[in-house]
Amino acid sequence: MEQKKKTNKKFIIIISTLVLVGLVYGGYKYIHSLSHESTDDAQIESNMNSIIPHVGGYIDKVYVTDNQKVKKGDTLFTINTNDYLVKLEQAKAQLAAAESQVNVAEASIGSYRANAAASTAQVSSAGGNIESARIKLGRATSDFKRYENLYSNHSITAQQYEQALAAKEEAENQLKILQSQQKAASSQSNAANSQTTISEKQVNVAEANVKSAQAMVDAAQLNLDYTVVLAPIDGQLSEVNMQPGQFVQAGQSLFYLINTDNKWVVANFKETQLDKMRVGQKVTIEIDAYPGEDFDGTIATFSPATGSKFSLLPPDNATGNFVKTIQRLPVKIEFTKNNDAEKLARLRSGMNADVDVHLK
Repeated sequence: MEQKKKTNKKFIIIISTLVLVGLVYGGYKYIHSLSHESTDDAQIESNMNSIIPHVGGYIDKVYVTDNQKVKKGDTLFTINTNDYLVKLEQAKAQLAAAESQVNVAEASIGSYRANAAASTAQVSSAGGNIESARIKLGRATSDFKRYENLYSNHSITAQQYEQALAAKEEAENQLKILQSQQKAASSQSNAANSQTTISEKQVNVAEANVKSAQAMVDAAQLNLDYTVVLAPIDGQLSEVNMQPGQFVQAGQSLFYLINTDNKWVVANFKETQLDKMRVGQKVTIEIDAYPGEDFDGTIATFSPATGSKFSLLPPDNATGNFVKTIQRLPVKIEFTKNNDAEKLARLRSGMNADVDVHLK
């Protein structure tokens, strides 16, 4: 009977201890929840730059390997340049031809301008000759009138009268000829001026062709430069799954370059946890890969929408039956400068984390 009482006493002590521990732990968790919000739905993030060639072709040489660290400007791989060298030479030939067209057009302008000047001079000369012819015609007409009066009075012979008439008619014909010549010279001058204008426009067209050809040369040179693919930032490469002789297309994503110098945490908190959370609040971060090591952080930003809104097929609660589901909002948490740089360097994008936000 005494042994049974001892057994019951031990059992009561164990149960009491467990209940006390449970109450203490529950009380601690309750008090902790008043000034903290935590979640284990969090991951390490960093910028991942996709390496995409601007031009397509066969890979000539690969200069990097899997997981290699590179500096900005380091050569990652090269693409065969034969096709792009040919296109560059073609563009240069077209540029030379366009420049020759400009020279020809400019030379034509000089010739047409000379013709226009000569035609203008002919028009001016014809105008002077016409004035002289008019003076002669006036004199011949006056002489003819005098001779006509004298002939009517039988003061002169018929031969003298006919000579005066012939002189008058000759002067009239000479004036008509010179006026016709002036019209022809004026037409030639207008034609020469029009041809000069056309030639000037041809020069403008030829110069525009030169600019277009120069742009083609620049584009061909740029494409040739793009055959050397460089690292855009400092960082570490992912798996480099490529080899010489492999054909790649322009815009094809080949592998990734991860910026290892800039990391942060994205924690997905329930919408019911956000009431007291603010930008700048202190955060304690624990990484699953390194248990027991805490990192300091602060809340940087809140996402403008819940994660479900960014999904490929966002939910539409206006269709079908509705079941209310607590949504999660991504929160960006940045590491502070108080953290050990060596420890931060060990973190990798995608690692799971537990975060604890200090609300007060």
